Amino acid sequence: MSNLPSEPEFEQAYKELVSTLENSSLFKKNPEYKKALQVASIPERVIQFRVVWEDDKGEVQVNRGYRVQFNSALGPYKGGLRFHPTVNLSILKFLGFEQIFKNALTGLNIGGGKGGADFDPKGKTDNEIRRFCVAFMRELSKHIGANTDIPAGDIGVSPREIGWLFGAYKANTKLWEGVLTGKGGTWGGSLIRPEATGYGLVYYVQHMIQYASGGKETFKGKRVAVSGSGNVAQYAALKAIELGATVVSLSDSKGTIIATGENGITPEDVAYIADLKVKRKQLTELSSSEQYKNKFKYIEGARPWKHVGKIDVALPSATQNEVSEEEAQALIDAGAKFIAEGSNMGCSQEAIAVFENHRKEKKGEAIWYAPGKAANAGGVAVSGLEMAQNSQRISWTSEEVDNKLKGIMEACFKNGLDTAKEYVEPAEGEFPSLVAGSNIAGFSKVAAAMHAQGDWW
Repeated sequence: MSNLPSEPEFEQAYKELVSTLENSSLFKKNPEYKKALQVASIPERVIQFRVVWEDDKGEVQVNRGYRVQFNSALGPYKGGLRFHPTVNLSILKFLGFEQIFKNALTGLNIGGGKGGADFDPKGKTDNEIRRFCVAFMRELSKHIGANTDIPAGDIGVSPREIGWLFGAYKANTKLWEGVLTGKGGTWGGSLIRPEATGYGLVYYVQHMIQYASGGKETFKGKRVAVSGSGNVAQYAALKAIELGATVVSLSDSKGTIIATGENGITPEDVAYIADLKVKRKQLTELSSSEQYKNKFKYIEGARPWKHVGKIDVALPSATQNEVSEEEAQALIDAGAKFIAEGSNMGCSQEAIAVFENHRKEKKGEAIWYAPGKAANAGGVAVSGLEMAQNSQRISWTSEEVDNKLKGIMEACFKNGLDTAKEYVEPAEGEFPSLVAGSNIAGFSKVAAAMHAQGDWW
């Protein structure tokens, strides 16, 4: 990779995977997998295009659009679209690379990809966003299809944008097919899809808690810190509350709210915050609201981790690298026993090192870390279930989808756990490394498929 421009986010994701593979017995048992890693680290295809659209003043605007079709060994490319001013090729390659192995862990037949544009929806009117979506899909539609590449939503791409993108795809291709997931429930979408990542995250952590406690504990009575306030954070908070936990924080790009009462954040509070997000407003609104200003402490320009007090569980659910080395130590000092990423690569490499070193030193008393490629796989899992429903022209009930999601998250946890035990033998009393186990399990499945298809020898 030395002859390439610096791609810090992708390089971080690559190094995180490589470090766990090299510190396991995988390459000793399968030395040929080193070649598979070299091949898999290069996308099969990178598509970059301009998006020309017209604002409400009639002025022409232009943005950069991307689709990284990273790996199709296990199935058609699958991964979200992100509309955000920070979007660049490095971020999309990192997200696509992670997506390959996350999708592998679901057990579904889907490959990995990612896409988006450096378009900022904030400050834009609905008509401007709609026109941008139409212009974006005018080009993207040439490269995707229900059996080729099936994008979904991500930051800046909600079900509303998915609808506009789907309409533009249908107009361009004359095809009604399951080319996008996250669609509306009345026209091909799956029930539980908006909730899936947050619910799946909590289901995964529930297995961590039960394993660590020998089946004696659940979420009941746990204090949970959550970052973010989008779909993942909202539904993770709601499911944790439903299971008996007290949620003490949420956040956005401007700051953090910390609940000051014993009951923490309630479902009604989450509903109010969800409405703020739909209106594209910030959590600062709570600090000036008569109803909420005495219920929450608002901390401007801060993430929650240093301010939540004593907690049991931390769920970073906002964006990449949202837990630093210093914040990782703060979570340990706060008594946190479990941390699982609802966001992609939510913890910096330095933070992961803090958690993993603590796991080795403190054994059963340590914090236990779960990476996003396993813990937040619920979203893409239900996207895969949406694809299956589209292919069969049927719709499953909420209970059917939720039960399948629970089964997939349990399998993700057990796969990572068992693989860690096989390739990274833990010391006596030490929790297995879920980051190592998940990386090895996902990579091995993809490498074997690539080898069977002649992608490396």
